[in-house]
Amino acid sequence: MEIRNIAIIAHVDHGKTTLTDAILKQCGVEAASMDSNKIEQERGITIYAKNASVEYKGTKINIVDTPGHADFGSEVERVLRSIDSVLLIIDAQEGPMPQTRFVLKKSLELGLKPIVVINKIDKPAADPARSEEQVLELFFDLGASDEQSDFPVVYAIGRDGVAMKNLDDEHKDLTPLLDTILENVPAANEGHSLDVPLMLQPFNLAYDNFMGRLAIGRIYEGTVNPNQNVIVKKPDGTSRTGRTTKIFTFRGLDRVETDAASAGDIVLVAGLSDIFIGETITTNAEATPLPAIAVDQPTISVNFLINNSPFAGREGKFVTSRQIRERLEKELEVNVGLKVDFSQSDVFRVSGRGELHIAVLLENMRREGYELQVSQPQVLFHEENGKKMEPFEEVIIDTPSSFQGAIIERLGLRAFILQNLVQHENQVRLTLKGPTRGLLGYRSQFVIDTKGEGVLSSRFISFEPYAGEIKKRQVGSMISMTSGKTLGYSLWTLQERGVLYITPAVEVYEGMVIGNTSKGEEMMVNPTKGKNQSNVRSSGMDEAIVLYPAYEITIERGLETMSENEYLEVTPKSIRLRKQQLSENARAKSRR
Repeated sequence: MEIRNIAIIAHVDHGKTTLTDAILKQCGVEAASMDSNKIEQERGITIYAKNASVEYKGTKINIVDTPGHADFGSEVERVLRSIDSVLLIIDAQEGPMPQTRFVLKKSLELGLKPIVVINKIDKPAADPARSEEQVLELFFDLGASDEQSDFPVVYAIGRDGVAMKNLDDEHKDLTPLLDTILENVPAANEGHSLDVPLMLQPFNLAYDNFMGRLAIGRIYEGTVNPNQNVIVKKPDGTSRTGRTTKIFTFRGLDRVETDAASAGDIVLVAGLSDIFIGETITTNAEATPLPAIAVDQPTISVNFLINNSPFAGREGKFVTSRQIRERLEKELEVNVGLKVDFSQSDVFRVSGRGELHIAVLLENMRREGYELQVSQPQVLFHEENGKKMEPFEEVIIDTPSSFQGAIIERLGLRAFILQNLVQHENQVRLTLKGPTRGLLGYRSQFVIDTKGEGVLSSRFISFEPYAGEIKKRQVGSMISMTSGKTLGYSLWTLQERGVLYITPAVEVYEGMVIGNTSKGEEMMVNPTKGKNQSNVRSSGMDEAIVLYPAYEITIERGLETMSENEYLEVTPKSIRLRKQQLSENARAKSRR
């Protein structure tokens, strides 16, 4: 059977997973969804690259669904090495976006020839012709070859499971898209001899409670069997021996055990407990290792520490530094975009691709029963030729025209420079460039400035010379000066001074941050104070207490709003902001 290997790439929310689910459904895989992870379902985004396969007209098509968010770019980079073509999904209304550029650039560099799918053509403001033109411009910008720029185009409505080669064609299902894949993607197993030594390279890892670590990889040459003695070679040429125990291929979303798999297929190999992404599995001791899979460097870092707040240990099962260390070591096995410095025994410096990358790790850990604290995210600086370098980002903002002045002004203060401005009726698209530092903590302000109507997306471009000091508008913290349960009356008196993070009847402790102050100074408050009785009235008389909804702290909001002398306390049931030194005296001492 012929095999075709494709990956589906796009900017976040352009419909990759919906389209993949529709392909699976058409090819007879019932009730399938690629976003199987709980956090993915809740957030509506893809975080982990996933494999599936379908059979169409006697051909096996291996499909890898990839994340669209820039923070999970390392998932995309390693997948692209193992496939032969990509479906580049473009939203017919939004056109190419920052992450489209990132994933397309990686594909073109590897010499892949993309198939462009203009998706969501049923949107009210969809303009497929304009989107197609913008894609062609993007191909030229990225230095695509003539062959790559002559890409096939398919129009689709992924949600309805229909596609067409021309906009005025009749559409019933996804047959035009599947036919385009067969016509344009080379057969992965064509011209490969099966009696040569095995060459297999893992691009992803999985874990099974019974079989241990599993390698997901592509077979480039030869055949792999269960109970086969193999040699694992690192990119530097060093090697070790191992033995496979089981081999699985993909059918739909399920893995199916097999007696043999040959060149061109994507398989799951069990038995190699110490396998890593990018290593070469071979049966030839003299073989040259396959080229290493390079992954972009992290751009921000945070410190992970044990939780030492007054409420420590109430909710978590895993609270010691040894348990946190073991969990981070396990994460490093499958999360190649992450780096961890274990040089200190009780503080672990975790570096990732962005705030969301770190936030998803924290969310997974708290759901597993871990309890810990993290420090404010810091940008990673480099030194090149004696110059201080820092990460720069490209930001694309779609917003109603009336808000553009406020956005340009705010980002201007954060060292961002406007690169392009495109007006479309009463909407405007701004393209800006500036340091990652300037973007930290801006997103919540952006939501307020655009009244929730703006869309902001960013991507890391490169390390560039240090952009100088950035003065951000600092909001001050409202700090509890006592421990106890909050009361509606005290919160009612405090809400005029800033934004509250908590509701009544919540337990607080001294040094916990319960809100921010609009004037920017730190303020000690007592949120547990009740209303005093007088000799004329009872405490229940007088004014009606009306509380504004609290700005509840989530992991992302906490990472954005916390200041340098604060920690974000993450437990299975609660997320709190607190001062590093809990008492006023300790804070005064540290300031001195």
